[in-house]
Amino acid sequence: MSERILIEGNEAVALALKLIDPDVVAAYPITPATEVVQKFSEYVADGEVGTEFVAVESEHSAMSACIGASTAGGRVMTATSSQGLGLMWEMLYIAASLRAPITMAVANRALSGNINIHCDHSDSMGARDAGWIQLFSENTQEIFDNMIQAIRIAEHPDVRLPAMVCYDGFVISHAREVIDSLSKDEVQEFVGQYEPQLSLLDMEAKTVGPLDLQDFYFEHKRSQAEGYVAIPRVIEEVGQEFGQKFGRSYGLVEEYKMEGADVALVALGSTNGTIKDVVDSMQESGKKVGLLKIRSFRPFPADLIKQSLSKVKAVGVFDRSMTFGGWGNPLFNEIRSVMYGGNGQAIPILDRIYGLGGREISMAEIEEYADEVLAVAKGEQAEVIDYIGVR
Repeated sequence: MSERILIEGNEAVALALKLIDPDVVAAYPITPATEVVQKFSEYVADGEVGTEFVAVESEHSAMSACIGASTAGGRVMTATSSQGLGLMWEMLYIAASLRAPITMAVANRALSGNINIHCDHSDSMGARDAGWIQLFSENTQEIFDNMIQAIRIAEHPDVRLPAMVCYDGFVISHAREVIDSLSKDEVQEFVGQYEPQLSLLDMEAKTVGPLDLQDFYFEHKRSQAEGYVAIPRVIEEVGQEFGQKFGRSYGLVEEYKMEGADVALVALGSTNGTIKDVVDSMQESGKKVGLLKIRSFRPFPADLIKQSLSKVKAVGVFDRSMTFGGWGNPLFNEIRSVMYGGNGQAIPILDRIYGLGGREISMAEIEEYADEVLAVAKGEQAEVIDYIGVR
């Protein structure tokens, strides 16, 4: 039965872990995800879960332990942030290549240097090609719901790949919001009993992680790519089933007031909530601005995005990370690749870097950017790549 509770984002992750009650959680605390591990360790100490909690000496060890536990047939979860995700770098690729359905919460935080503990998306964007599913959360409710759905998505027999649930550090990791929680029975019924396809504890002989040279490595990478084909369908199916059971449906993207919009703003994470308020205000004044919120960054839902953005005359992308030395930044590059060539429409697409290191973005700044995109839709010129809120 649903219960409305006031809870921090990190606590919502820990609560989801408690209700899922995985076999193993191996983790090392790091700001701003520390509270996840801290709170969940309390559940373990108080006997509220049957999870084997492994306190390791580093994030690299955390992911190594998760991979070992997953290949042994366990349901495995963890949490990290920023430099911790960076320290896992080597093991992220191994987890995906071994098709280990580990679920990990990532409290998005800037990468050093200089040292910064606040939000941007450079950590998860650095890992975007490691083979992990990436689901972004707008608010605390979505963090909670995404953690529960991610288990089903990652463990689906057509997927069997690791998934990270991303949420903005401090912006929502430490902010208290009211959410509709669920009972342990409801969550247990939804996630079901995990039935691993592989267990190294079985007596049958098998090989895991062998030397793979030029005679077969290419073919194995090609076959790994096939594992991603089914993920969009599974994300949609799980999101719809979640909605049928609990009243909150999810998809790969969310269109917000896009009907009749001349321009679309595109973003990831908590900023979508603020953009929605700006869109409401601008539409009330007659400005035709809509929002395309990206929930699934990996896999990138190209067809849905093309279908949505083909309706508008210009697009404004928000990037909360940078690609140094490249042309354009992660979300912009994905959007632009989708919309140019093939059946895409060659419409103007702008990219604005914002919020690095936790820098706030105001409603006025978002509206100013939206006005700039509207002007471009009417034929005016603007910088393709620029910054919001930098001195």
